[in-house]
Amino acid sequence: MVVTSALALICAITAGIAASAAGAELTRGPTQAELERAAKREVADRWRSWPAGRIFPATLAYYAEQGGEERARRVGISTTTDCAGAVDRKAESALRRAGCRAVLRATYLDALQGVVVTVGVVALPDELRAVRAKKVFSASGKPVPGIRPMAFAGTVTDRFTAAGRQAGSVRQAGPYLVLTTAGQVDGRPARAVGGQRPAVFSFAADLGEHVLTELSTPRMPECGAKGWQC
Repeated sequence: MVVTSALALICAITAGIAASAAGAELTRGPTQAELERAAKREVADRWRSWPAGRIFPATLAYYAEQGGEERARRVGISTTTDCAGAVDRKAESALRRAGCRAVLRATYLDALQGVVVTVGVVALPDELRAVRAKKVFSASGKPVPGIRPMAFAGTVTDRFTAAGRQAGSVRQAGPYLVLTTAGQVDGRPARAVGGQRPAVFSFAADLGEHVLTELSTPRMPECGAKGWQC
């Protein structure tokens, strides 16, 4: 009986310690490492948790070829997010191997309404696979392989086709790639343009950079604030 009583006492003490530890674990605040992991997960989910209008604002600022700040106006946002068909075929297979989650696209018009730009956001599982997928796209400004243009019927962009692409860009941060492709609103094929003027389309990369910065910049969780649960 003495031995049994002693064992029961030990078990009770152990259970009390375990309960105390569990209570402390459940009521403690998050550690810095946990906050950082949560911030990273929040960034990776922005492509589906943020409203489309937040990812692609109604206007985006850029610096014009002639100097000074201008604003590009959003013409429309794609209603589809499938990886297949949003990029050229060569790039499509690379994105599939990288585990592409979605490709979001929106089309913008420059302030002078002469240049149309499609901006594409490629959501990937993590930063490593985004870095690998980036390699399939041209870093020299060539639009192919790249994001396929998206025109909107009844607008000045409705002539923007794959043949009219004259410049492209690719940027990467975190689990995202942001691609741009640009051409002229009259839809003239790139091969029909005598002398290329890269500066005319260089602002497209600025639009992509703005979208990428907003989408990939981590925000540390604010326990107690709206939208966060710690």
